[in-house]
Amino acid sequence: MQLSVPQRYTRPAIFLHWAVATLIATNLLIGFTFDYLPKNDLRPMIDAHKSFGITVLGLAIMRLMWRATHTPPPIPPYAEWERRTAHWVHWVLYGFIFLVPLSGWLHDSAWKGAAGHPMKLFWVIPWFRIGPIEHLDAATKEYWHSLLFTVHSTLAYALAAAFVVHVAGALKHQFLDDKPELQRMWPG
Repeated sequence: MQLSVPQRYTRPAIFLHWAVATLIATNLLIGFTFDYLPKNDLRPMIDAHKSFGITVLGLAIMRLMWRATHTPPPIPPYAEWERRTAHWVHWVLYGFIFLVPLSGWLHDSAWKGAAGHPMKLFWVIPWFRIGPIEHLDAATKEYWHSLLFTVHSTLAYALAAAFVVHVAGALKHQFLDDKPELQRMWPG
């Protein structure tokens, strides 16, 4: 069966999609390995994790602005349940793409060691912590640090699940349904 030529996303949308997806996948892998890293390697990996997270947040803002000003190609004529699921999963992913980095930034801002370890993106660019959280008293800060860790890690697992559902749907359409799904978002 010959695949029809799909309606494609714009080049900026494709770039933002793959940049965010790559950084999220990398950051999930980094985050899920923290417990297995030697103590000397942990702090540099946490700093990289923070840098990737803030970068994802910035790219997500750009992506949402692009999406708000550029109409995406229509969802192909799949079954109605598949179209609704695709629409729902995309908006759930957008939510997690914002909530995971924001919760991590809040968590980092409540870290008791923050004053002795200024945040720098990719070890170079000074970055700020969220003032109202950073300036709490020590006991309140510790409470929020613990709570926000739980929120951040729970959201990260949910993001990973939504990520898997999104990829599985795209692969199903491409290879089982023989539809040109990947061509709509593939670079080139």
